[in-house]
Amino acid sequence: MSNEVFEKGQRAKNASLLLNMKTTAEKNNALVAIAAQLLIDRSVIIEANQLDLQQGAENGLSAATLDRIMLNAARIQAMSEAIHLLVELPDPIGEVLENIHKENGLHIVKRRVPLGVIGMIYEARPNVTVDAATLALKTGNAILLRGSSSAKHSNMALVSSIHVALTKADFPLDAVLLIEDTSRETAKALFHLHEFLDVLIPRGGKSLIDTVIREASVPVLETGAGNCHIFIDDTAPFDMVCAIVKNAKTQRPSVCNAVESLVVHRQFLQQYGKEFFAFLQALNINIYGDEAVCQLCKSALPADEEHFAEEFLALCLSLKTVDSVTEAIQHIQTYSTKHSEAILTMTQEHADLFLTMVDAAAVYHNASTRFTDGFEFGYGAEVGISTQKLHARGPMGLSALTSTKYYIYGEGQIRG
Repeated sequence: MSNEVFEKGQRAKNASLLLNMKTTAEKNNALVAIAAQLLIDRSVIIEANQLDLQQGAENGLSAATLDRIMLNAARIQAMSEAIHLLVELPDPIGEVLENIHKENGLHIVKRRVPLGVIGMIYEARPNVTVDAATLALKTGNAILLRGSSSAKHSNMALVSSIHVALTKADFPLDAVLLIEDTSRETAKALFHLHEFLDVLIPRGGKSLIDTVIREASVPVLETGAGNCHIFIDDTAPFDMVCAIVKNAKTQRPSVCNAVESLVVHRQFLQQYGKEFFAFLQALNINIYGDEAVCQLCKSALPADEEHFAEEFLALCLSLKTVDSVTEAIQHIQTYSTKHSEAILTMTQEHADLFLTMVDAAAVYHNASTRFTDGFEFGYGAEVGISTQKLHARGPMGLSALTSTKYYIYGEGQIRG
């Protein structure tokens, strides 16, 4: 096992014990210090980020990946503001979930407690470093971060800034630790660090997530890739369809809640097809479609199974033609990553069926999939979008980073 991973895992475990004693006011004070320090260190962080971007471009990273890596003054300002919003949120630690008084006099209280030590393995996005660290601190957890080589210098600069803030706030520095060695060996070591990690959260592409789920012996909180669909029903208003599709695909194509596939009712295509494809082409969207789509849109390329399953993270869409909401649901269930799925329709019966039958963390009626986000849901920052069903599902805010403990108060009771 990597010496760095083991040593920092042990340090994080020790820090987690100290964090159990921190009050809400003390945790919030540390968060305010981090928010301020990020702005103080803005130029240093951007300089480190520029090195990552330069190396990424030289290594042939895609424009979408470079966009995920990029930090500028506005994005760092947004990070700082998000931390202040997190400060305003209620602290879940200590929340009483159940309060039971037994006939024998026992008083049983179920409370929220920290998970302990969170391991985070993620790709490209340096903003995850700050989001994950601050959410962990708010919930009294220590966190062991392992980012990708493509954002190594950015992550180091951000953690350095966080450590300066923690020192000012009299907080243990080992509450937030970064694995600086980004080799495969450190990732594998993290998969099996069950002596110190209480949970491992992967955040990135399908390949990373599948690898962690397959190989890790540490409990995994699964976040999923986003092959998100929008079903355009026959009664969907054309103007609403265009507005939502434009937002869901083009506002930020490189994120997991961007739409990747349109499932379109045949009657909608018969009525609006040429106009709709002209609209998509004006947005510079590459289209991969079935036979009906290719007949109407001469620039469309034939879609195969891989296109329907693809998380493009770019200005590309797969299009499937269907004859009913039931057929749309079947297609989505075949290719969905269970992240976010939407139906655009004025037929309430179809909307109800879709929302009930589609198995995803977030299902939408007449709205963009881009809203699947911790900030938009009122959780502040998020540690990821969970696509599993145990413990947490959807945007994982503060409560997702807690466990529970039963406190039993007695006066000498014994069980007969």
